[in-house]
Amino acid sequence: MVPHISKDPLHGMTLEMILNRLVAHYGWEKMGKLVKINCFNYDPSIKSSLTFLRKTPWARKKVEDLYVRMPSR
Repeated sequence: MVPHISKDPLHGMTLEMILNRLVAHYGWEKMGKLVKINCFNYDPSIKSSLTFLRKTPWARKKVEDLYVRMPSR
């Protein structure tokens, strides 16, 4: 039997993993320009961003979409 391979680019990724990779690739300043949310622009941190993104579905979607579009994931 052949194992099922997910075509979802976010499969197996936690929000924290996604955020860490985005910060490593773009940095906070560029992320704040790409996704206009205050937690990226004013005193950014992984912890505060995770708290906000977990409570705000529209912002989380924008961050996930940015990750999917990121070159060399």
